[in-house]
Amino acid sequence: MAHMGVVNWSVFAALVIMSMVAWYYTIMKAIKYARINGRAGAVTSAFWQTSNAQEAIRFMEEQPGWEPFSKIALDCAQAAAHHQKSEGRLSEALNRSEFIDRALRQAVARESGSLEDGQSWLATTGAIAPFVGLLGTVWGILMALVGLSASGESSIKAVAGPVGEALIMTFIGLFVAIPAVIAFNYFNRNNRKLIGQFDAFAHDLHDFFATGARVGGDKR
Repeated sequence: MAHMGVVNWSVFAALVIMSMVAWYYTIMKAIKYARINGRAGAVTSAFWQTSNAQEAIRFMEEQPGWEPFSKIALDCAQAAAHHQKSEGRLSEALNRSEFIDRALRQAVARESGSLEDGQSWLATTGAIAPFVGLLGTVWGILMALVGLSASGESSIKAVAGPVGEALIMTFIGLFVAIPAVIAFNYFNRNNRKLIGQFDAFAHDLHDFFATGARVGGDKR
C-alpha cells in the first residue's frame, strides 16, 4: 500500500463502504426472511383452523408487527368491517368484493415492497464494484508508469511493486461484488416465493371475507 495515492485510497474507501452496507443488508435480510419463513406456515394454518372470523382476527392481532401475513389479513378484515358499517354509501361506488379486493391489493403491494429493502444496493454493488476496483487498478498502473518514466528506472523489480498494489484494487472490487450478487439472487428468489404466498393467501382471504366461505373448501 506504500505506492497508493489519493485516488487509490478513495477507491479503497468506496469499496469498503459498499461492502459494509451490502453485508449489513445481507445479514438483516437473512434474519428477516428466516423469521417470516419460519412463521408463515404456522400463521396461515392457524388462521384457517380457528372456529370463526373473530377468533382468526384476534389471532392475527397477537402476531408481531413485522409479520406480513397477519398484516394482510388484518387489512382485509378492517376493509370488510368498514364496508359493512358504511354499506349504504360505499355500495353505490364499490361492492363488497371490489372494496376488499382493493384493500388486499394495497396490502400485498406494501408487504411486497418491504421485501425489496436493500435489493437496489446489493444489485448496484454487484454491478459497479468490479469497475470501481478496475478504476483504481488503471489509475495505479498509470501513476506507476509515470513515476517510473520520471525516475528513469525500467527493471521488473521497480515495476512489480506499484503495479502489484494497483492490481489489488481489482481483486478487492471482485471480493466486494461477488457476495453482493449471490445475496441479491438469493433474496430475489425468496421474494418471488413470498410474493406468490402473499397472493395465494390474499385470494383465499378475499373469498372468505367477501362471500363468507373459502372457495375450494374450508381450511378447518
